[in-house]
Amino acid sequence: MKRTIAGMLAGAVALAGAAAWAAEDDRFSEKALLDLAPPGPHVGLKPDQVKVPGFSSKDRLVGTYYFYWYDDASRAHFVDGDGSDALTDHPAEPKGYSYKSVDWHRREMLDLMDAGIDVVLPVYWASPATHLAGCCKWSFEGLPPLVAAQEKLLAEGRTPPRIGLFYDTSTLQYNAAGRHVDLTTPDGKAWFYVTIRDFFSLIPPARWATIDGRPIVFLYAAAFAAKGSDDPALVTYVREHFAQDFGGAVPYLVAERSWRLPADSTYAWGAAFGLQVLGVASVGPGYDDSAVPGRTTPRQDREGGAFYRRQWDRLLAIDPARRPHLVTVETWNELHEGTDIAESREYGRQYIDLTRTYAAAWKAGERRKPSGSYAAAAEVALTFGPQGKNAGVALKTGADGEAGPAEAAGFACIQSLPNRFNKDQFLYFEVDDSFYFDSGEPVEVAFEYFDQGTEPVRLDYDSADPAATLDGAYKVGGSVARADSGTWKRAAFALKDARFMNRENLGSDLRLYTPGSPLKVRGVEVRKAPAPGPAR
Repeated sequence: MKRTIAGMLAGAVALAGAAAWAAEDDRFSEKALLDLAPPGPHVGLKPDQVKVPGFSSKDRLVGTYYFYWYDDASRAHFVDGDGSDALTDHPAEPKGYSYKSVDWHRREMLDLMDAGIDVVLPVYWASPATHLAGCCKWSFEGLPPLVAAQEKLLAEGRTPPRIGLFYDTSTLQYNAAGRHVDLTTPDGKAWFYVTIRDFFSLIPPARWATIDGRPIVFLYAAAFAAKGSDDPALVTYVREHFAQDFGGAVPYLVAERSWRLPADSTYAWGAAFGLQVLGVASVGPGYDDSAVPGRTTPRQDREGGAFYRRQWDRLLAIDPARRPHLVTVETWNELHEGTDIAESREYGRQYIDLTRTYAAAWKAGERRKPSGSYAAAAEVALTFGPQGKNAGVALKTGADGEAGPAEAAGFACIQSLPNRFNKDQFLYFEVDDSFYFDSGEPVEVAFEYFDQGTEPVRLDYDSADPAATLDGAYKVGGSVARADSGTWKRAAFALKDARFMNRENLGSDLRLYTPGSPLKVRGVEVRKAPAPGPAR
C-alpha cells in the first residue's frame, strides 16, 4: 500500500507549495477545516435519511480492501516514473481498467458478488489538503463512478456489496500540505474527522455498509500520526461531529492493532503473511512487492493457492461461538504488492472461486477440524542441542524475541538476547496448529530453564480471555522465581483457556519473559488434558 506515497507526495508538494502551507496554520485550523466544503452532497442529513437497512453485529460478513487508483489511459499506477512496469500482478483485461469508469467498477462489483463479499472498503488516500492542492484527485473522482456502478446493479435487481471506508492514515504524514498531523490538537482532530466526513459525503447512506446502523470505518496503521494515536478524545470528537453532519449516525470504528483507542473493534494488518484474529479476522493469499523499486519486504509465496486455503481452514477451525463476525480479505486488488484475489492475468479467477467457497462456509458457521502431523498427538515438544528435536513446537525469532544458541552446566540450550525495542527479553514459541488451534481443551505448558540470576520468568499465552491484552493474545499464565542456583529446573503451568491462534508477536502462541537478563531454556513441552494443579 505504501509503494507510491513518496512519488505521489513529491508531485503534491510541488503543486501545493507545501512548505508555505505548513507555515500558514490558519489554512488548517480547526475552524477552517470544519468549514471546508465537502466534495460530495451527502452531508447535513436528517435522521430519517440515514436510517437504512444494513448489517447487524450478529451477521457473519466478509469484506475486502478495494484499490481504485488505477487508470489505464494515463497509465497511473500501471507504470513507474521511469516507464517500467509498476505491477507484480496484472489485470486480466487492462483496457478500461480505471477509477473513472462506471463500467470498470460495475465489472469489479460483479466479481466481488461472485466471491461472496458483503462489504467493500475503498482505500481512501485523500486529506483536507487534497481540496487545495488538486493532487490525488482520484480519491474523490473515483467514488461517484463506484456509486453509479452500484446504482446500475441495483436497477438490474442485483445486490452489490455495501461500501465502508478504509482510511489510509498514511496521509496523516504524507500529504500535499507537508504536515505531520498531531491528533492531540483540535486542528489535528479536525483534519482526521474531515477526512472521514469527505469520504461519506460522496456515498449515499443507502449504500453505506453499517453494523447496527453505524457506518463502518477501518483505520490503517497508527504510526503515521505525529501524536495522539492513544488519545480517547479523538474517538469522541469523530463521533460527535459525524453525528452532527450525518443525522445522528455514529461510525463503527475498527482500529488497526497499533492504535490505542476505545474503538468498536480491532484488526491486524499483515494477513497477506498469515491469518490474523482480533475483533475482526483477516486472511490473505500471499505477498510479493518485487515490482516496487527499493522494497526489501520478504515474500510470502502463494503455493498455488494452498497458502490461502490454509489460512481459511485455520479460521474455520475456530469455535464458531468464539469467532469474530467479520473477516476481511487482504486485498481485493493491490496489484503492486501482489495481495490481490481479483481476476488477474497471473491467476485468472482462481481466488474468486476459492473465496466464494470459503465465504459460504464462513457464513454457514461451518467448523473444520485441523489436519496435519500432530492432529492425533497428546503432546508436542521442542528441545535444543545436537540431539534436540522439533516435534510440534517451534522457536520464533526476530523483533523483540531475539535468541541464540548457548550452553549451561553441560547442556546445549537457547538463550534470549537483547533487542532494539526494549530492555526486556522474550523467547517466543509456536505450537503446531494441527495439535492445537482454539481447541477448547485444557493444556499444560512446561519448560526447563537454567536458574541463573534472580529475575522472575513469566509465561504469557494466547488465551480466550477478552480482558487480557489484545483481546486475550497476551495473558499471564504464571511465573517462577529464579534463585541463582546454577542448576536446571522445570516449571509447568495448567492453562484452562488457551486458544493458541498465533496472535502473539512473530505469529507465536506463547512466550517466556524476563525483565532484562538472559534466559536460558533447553526444552518446552505442551500436552493436552493435564492433571489440574498449581505450578510446580
